[in-house]
Amino acid sequence: MVFAHGFGCDQTMWRFLAPAFAERFRTISFDLVGSGKSDVSAYDPDKYGTLHGYADDLLEILDEFATGPVVFVGHSVSTMIGMLATIKALERFTAQVMVGPSPCYINDGDYIGGFSRSDIDELLETMDANYLGWSSSMAPVIMGAPGRSELSEELTESFCRNDPKIAKHLARVTFLSDHRADVPHSTVPALILQCSDDLVAPLTVGDYLHRHLPNSTLHVIDNVGHCPHMSAPNESSRAIEAFLAHTLR
Repeated sequence: MVFAHGFGCDQTMWRFLAPAFAERFRTISFDLVGSGKSDVSAYDPDKYGTLHGYADDLLEILDEFATGPVVFVGHSVSTMIGMLATIKALERFTAQVMVGPSPCYINDGDYIGGFSRSDIDELLETMDANYLGWSSSMAPVIMGAPGRSELSEELTESFCRNDPKIAKHLARVTFLSDHRADVPHSTVPALILQCSDDLVAPLTVGDYLHRHLPNSTLHVIDNVGHCPHMSAPNESSRAIEAFLAHTLR
């Protein structure tokens, strides 16, 4: 069972969720290149100019450490990284769990991604001008979790630890990406795990994915924020267990 974190995070943020599966699965977590304790010198702006570069990294990790098909659990941008990897190497995956996924953040006609293009442009401009200030103001909004200030503080610190240049590049790649055309080509059984109130990935996105992603199941957790693996780990693990019980039987 392989866990991949979202933007601005690192692998330690799976510590509330991954242990629930450690007895049943061999669990692997890792830092995306440029995040956490990864080798920053390995960051190549050209390779990571699209999410395909990260998907290739994921497949290399599976080649090195996995002995058979895996259950992939991704958060936020890593849901699309995992999805792209399943398209490239279907045989390496038995299931995928998408925590707060979005194939496209920008509204487009009938598609409601949650942001206008001007919203995203303003977000990226603010990051360029003052990354640390942006991190301090946005991390608590992204985390949500009312009454859990320690989680907001942890996410803020995580954002601020990342190399600003790399973080800003990943943000641009993430928020300007559009992988809607790829969605129907991922046939690995998928759990779409969403929060009922998520600024980053609204319910309209989950509905879209469920309609267009083959073999998908949509589960909505009554929770505020974009990080249910941290703010609602028990509810998240129960939803994943139920999905796997049906999928892997």
